[in-house]
Amino acid sequence: MAGYEVCVCYLLRTRPDGRREVLLGRKRSGLGLGKIVGPGGKVEHGESPLEAIVREVAEETGIRVPPSSLREVGRLEYEFPFRSAWSQNSTVFVGEEWSGSPDVSDELAPEWFALDELPLEEMWHDARFWLPRVLAGERVQAWFSFSDDNQTVAESSLPLG
Repeated sequence: MAGYEVCVCYLLRTRPDGRREVLLGRKRSGLGLGKIVGPGGKVEHGESPLEAIVREVAEETGIRVPPSSLREVGRLEYEFPFRSAWSQNSTVFVGEEWSGSPDVSDELAPEWFALDELPLEEMWHDARFWLPRVLAGERVQAWFSFSDDNQTVAESSLPLG
């Protein structure tokens, strides 16, 4: 599929009361401004998706993640027929080991969310169809095509019901 390569990471932790949480953040610049997303970004020339996600998490949150602790859990293809420059292919990672505390950057205002209270209505529309599955331990491979508003999923290889 056409489009540039991106990566995203979902860091998980267990609170003292046993509730599971994921690190997300509100986008402060660029594509998806104002939406809640996982830390991530473009894979630079000569970089692997794993190298890119370690760099992106550090740049966007200040957290250091050992590459060996990350699991690749998904591959997503995004098609924007009405804004083709946005079309992209994303490698999805999940991790549970890191050092440091999340800090606000120019790109992201990170925040922990309980897994049973994901802010799906404030995220990209596609997230509701795959993110809970990935956070529950599944691997996901999917394709999404967005409608002319460039916000709503029109078609997908996953059930949209």
